[in-house]
Order: sequence, then structure tokens, then C-alpha cells
Amino acid sequence: MIRISVPRIAGVSALALALAVPVAMSPILTVPAYAWRIVYDPSNYAQNVLTAARTLEQINNQITSLQNEAQMLINQARNLASLPHSSLQQIQQNVQRTKQLLDQAQNIAFEVGDIDQMFQSQYGNVALSSTDAQLVADARSRWDNTVGGLQDAMRVQAGVVGNIDTNRAEMTELVGQSQGATGALQATQAGNQLLALQSQQLSDLIALVSANGRADALTEAERATAAEQGRIQRQRFLMPGGGYQPGNATMFNN
Repeated sequence: MIRISVPRIAGVSALALALAVPVAMSPILTVPAYAWRIVYDPSNYAQNVLTAARTLEQINNQITSLQNEAQMLINQARNLASLPHSSLQQIQQNVQRTKQLLDQAQNIAFEVGDIDQMFQSQYGNVALSSTDAQLVADARSRWDNTVGGLQDAMRVQAGVVGNIDTNRAEMTELVGQSQGATGALQATQAGNQLLALQSQQLSDLIALVSANGRADALTEAERATAAEQGRIQRQRFLMPGGGYQPGNATMFNN
């Protein structure tokens, strides 16, 4: 048996040191890049694709929702848009013109108090004690009332006919505005103005019927009062002692 004695250095055997030196001095070995192995997992790839698709679908849904909200706001703005045309001033002018014609009624206005007062003084019963001059004056006044009523009716007729052209122009404009309305508010306002125009036309019709009725009533009242006056005059003529009285007549200024 051969024994090898190895000296100890600071408590470490020379054999351990000798074995450690080759390891320390040996070069460091590195693994080349091409030596790595890429592992492909189909199930993991499919799961990633599915997740991305779902995320994209959610984004598309959000975009669609935002587009719908934007369109809804646009529609609301259109529905709240006011009609750019107004016929109120023209309608009021037509109504005022007809009212002025009615206010210009001659002798007997469209007032209950005036009618009652006029009929009490000139129509109805004729007093037996009235003088011939008074009877003639009352008959003349009644005739003036009848002629004035007929003239008033014709003036109202002319005014109503004059409103037809302006009403036709306004109606055409309002119908065009209604058909071209961009929202519910504009369509509603156009419809309301058409109703106002129709109300103004009905007012003209009422004024026309009232004026014609007034003229007819004055004519009938004059006829009835004239008949009563004729009866009174005949009665006075037939009264004893109140008939014809002869008198002197002057002719040719002699």
C-alpha cells in the first residue's frame, strides 16, 4: 500500500484544493439560443383568441350604444326645434280688420243696450197721439237704419272676401312648414297655427252671418213697424171729427 501525504493549508487539505482548481479554471459553458424549445399549446391559443373576440365584441357594443345615444340626442334636438314661421300676426290683423267693420255699424251697433233703446224709441208700438211730422221722422229714421244695416252687411262681406287671399297664402305656407317639419315640435306648432287660421275663418263666417242677420232683422222690423204705423194712421183718419177738413188752396202764387 502506497500512502500519499498531502500537506494541509490553513486547515484545508491539499487534495481538496487540487480537486477544486480544475473546476474553477474550467470555462463556463452556455446554452445556445437555438437550443431552446418552443412549446405550442392549441387549447391556450384558442382561449386567448376567444377572449380577444369577446373583448372586441364588447367594444363594438359600446361604440354602437354611443352612436345610438348620439342619434337620440340629435332626434331630441330636432323634436325641440321651434317652427321658424309664425302666422299669428297675420291672423290677428285679419281678426282686427273684421272687428273694425263690425264696430263701424251704422245707427244700431252690435250692442244689446243700443238695440233695446233703439227699438223702444222707433220700433214696436206707434203712439196714437204722435203727430204726422213725428210719424214721418220715425219712418225716415227706420229706413235709414235698414239701409245702414244692409250697407254694413255688404262691407263685412267685402272684408271677409278680402281675407280669403291672405288666408290662402298663410295656409299654403303652414302646410309647407308642416310637411317639411324636422321634429315633433315643429309639426305641432304648424298644426296649432293651422287651427288658429281655421278659427279666424270661422270668426269671419260668424261676423258675416251676424251682419246679414242684422240687416234682415232691421228690414223685418221696419216692415212690421210700417204696418203698425199704417194701422194707426188709418184709425186716426176714420175717427169722428178727425177726417178731412177742407181749406183754401193757393195756386200759382196768386
